[in-house]
Amino acid sequence: MPTDKDKLMEEAHGAHLKALKKQTVWVRVVQAAILLVFLLLWEAAARLKWIDVLLFSYPTKILRLLWDKLLDGTLLPHVGVTIEETLIGFVLGTLFGTLLAVLIWWSPFLSRVLDPYIVVLNSMPKVALGPLFIVGLGPGLMSIIATTLSITVIITTLVVYGSFKEVDPNYVKVVKLFGGTKRQVFLQAILPASFPAIVSTLKVNVGLAWIGVIVGEFLVAKEGLGYLIIYGFQVFNFTLVISTLFVIAVVATVMYQLVAKLERRLTRHR
Repeated sequence: MPTDKDKLMEEAHGAHLKALKKQTVWVRVVQAAILLVFLLLWEAAARLKWIDVLLFSYPTKILRLLWDKLLDGTLLPHVGVTIEETLIGFVLGTLFGTLLAVLIWWSPFLSRVLDPYIVVLNSMPKVALGPLFIVGLGPGLMSIIATTLSITVIITTLVVYGSFKEVDPNYVKVVKLFGGTKRQVFLQAILPASFPAIVSTLKVNVGLAWIGVIVGEFLVAKEGLGYLIIYGFQVFNFTLVISTLFVIAVVATVMYQLVAKLERRLTRHR
């Protein structure tokens, strides 16, 4: 039978959740208000000739362009191509980066050997590798994926490997105390303790995958959102450029929110 203390704790918890929900609503309202004010000021600045509409365009013109491209069917194919490339780079980058982190954790010798190379690759501008990928893999999907992997794999490896090294050594000692092998140490101590960090890298890799794909499309693509940006610059259609950036922001945000939702579900069950 619940005591008075239990009832008070339950009421306090309920009040806390209610306050958090109310705060969340206000956060969303303020965010929407900031965006609306920004768009209204942008529209007004363009209408009153405070800014050069050729360079900066304005919201209603951007929406009109996007609507026209939706109706004539020329926008969605580009969006689909970029999303497909981003998903491939996101999944492969996360997978390969995690596997490489496991490999260098497993072998301290290999870790010492690869450490300077990983540092150099991480500090190197990835755009500089683009021409090499084009020559080696051809001007197509493989070059774009390679550019994306050059960004996502190294970051994932560093983050995941860092989480492996930060695991409480007492967890490892307990498993070894009961005669656990290195494989058992990894599966029963290192991996479970690092799981939140590994899942968190998914959100990081969303942004990195988009960067890699757009950069790759800048260099070689004949379709995709990156191609539309380059094409817009070439024909001085800056409304197309800004419209494409708007689409990238929306789609990338949706993808990020989906990954964040997946992260909450995975961590909730642990």
